[in-house]
Amino acid sequence: MGFNETSLISRLVPVVPEIFVAIWTVVVLSIDLAFPTLHRRNLGILAAAGMLAALVLSLLVAPGADQNLPALGGMIRHDLFASTFRIIFYAGAALTCLSSIDSRSQRAGGEYYSLVMFSALAMSLMAASNNIIMLYLATETASIAQYLLAGFTRGSKFSAEAGLKYFVFGAVTSTVMLYGLSLIYGMSGSTDYTEIAPKLVDPALRVPATFALLLVLAGFAFKTSAVPFHFWAPDVYQGAPTPITGFISTASKAAGFAILLRFMYSAFPPGSSLASLSWVSLMQPIAIMTMLVGTLLAITQKNAKRMLAYSSIAQAGYVLIGVTAFATSADRANALASIIFYLATYMLANICAFTIVGIVAERAGGDDIKNFAGLARRSPYLALGMVAALLSLLGAPFLVGFIGKLFLFRAALSANLVLLVVVGMFSVLVSVWYYLGIIRAMYVDRSDDELVPLRIPSASAAVILLSGMGVALVGLPFLSTPFWDMALAAAKGFLLIS
Repeated sequence: MGFNETSLISRLVPVVPEIFVAIWTVVVLSIDLAFPTLHRRNLGILAAAGMLAALVLSLLVAPGADQNLPALGGMIRHDLFASTFRIIFYAGAALTCLSSIDSRSQRAGGEYYSLVMFSALAMSLMAASNNIIMLYLATETASIAQYLLAGFTRGSKFSAEAGLKYFVFGAVTSTVMLYGLSLIYGMSGSTDYTEIAPKLVDPALRVPATFALLLVLAGFAFKTSAVPFHFWAPDVYQGAPTPITGFISTASKAAGFAILLRFMYSAFPPGSSLASLSWVSLMQPIAIMTMLVGTLLAITQKNAKRMLAYSSIAQAGYVLIGVTAFATSADRANALASIIFYLATYMLANICAFTIVGIVAERAGGDDIKNFAGLARRSPYLALGMVAALLSLLGAPFLVGFIGKLFLFRAALSANLVLLVVVGMFSVLVSVWYYLGIIRAMYVDRSDDELVPLRIPSASAAVILLSGMGVALVGLPFLSTPFWDMALAAAKGFLLIS
């Protein structure tokens, strides 16, 4: 049989963006090695441009809402769900590269930007994975890159501690998850998601399958920083380079939810006995505890990055409301669309917030909340961007965070998950205290340096402008509707059986 070039190209179309990112990663590394005198600022611009190009490629090769096809021999799915998450990852990586350009703490070089890009590549494969082997390899590739990035700041004991803790906790949960996946393979005889479910309906396998499922869920809970696997987040978020903290708290969290949804829905479809355990009996209490732990512990924090870390844990709890609704609601498409919409818009708000925290940390002497005192007088632009980001995370009206929470709570109510909505509303009300704490410091508290203007690096200013405009404009009804329609189309594509 002769070589069929057309057939090969058609099989590679679903992973064209990943191929491009892999090549671009090598290009950035090679340029850094070949031109050692090149200003490292240019490497960041080059990396961000590459991620934006990959984002455009993702849009060009994105399938229609009526397509859900296996690719790469069934290792991944080519659907709009995977393409949408791919866009989230690449947009997050591009913003992270831009916000890192003027960050003096880690003096990023080619290896730094390459790790960011390679992590985004692996996360896009996580979202598309349809096979246990691909799931684990992609997850570990993304995790290893993030372990290195978390400890990247040279000479900082906090960064070294963050990298070590992230690695140790990640290695343990990864091993637990791998053991669970191996048990599932042993019982089902298959690594393909869709072939696992029919093999585990045997009542004799209920106990071992349940045990294996719990082990796998531990790995997913770690990736999403859900209780009780949240304990790594505050230390890692505080010690990691601030742009990387924003990347881990958004793109990595979104990847965790993407693999959770894909694996659980395909391997343990709602309606089965094992699904009843995982989706209802576990997800609902985990969501409640995650919201409460994140919200209540955030109140006590004096450091902005630790406060945002606990806030990020609470945000994971909100997303878990959507996950529970997705499993129990008759209208799964709307529930899944609410998750996708929320994760995408949460990325904008959190990256905006962490970019501003990074600027304050380097130019105002630290990232404690007290360092934000008088920021509105030193830099009204920075203070306004922080207000927009924090109020969106809070869920204040007229910002995109309000629309996202509205969609999640609506999906929960349609599934009769009233308790989750009540706890979610309580969590939102309590979060007013710690979000407004930073705003009060910026506008009310006084500082000895408040009359000294605070210079904003151009690249970071662009990140704040882009993400801040997204937070403000997408919150408007006539602009949020197209994005909701895209999320709904991605959800419908996910639910197709092919």
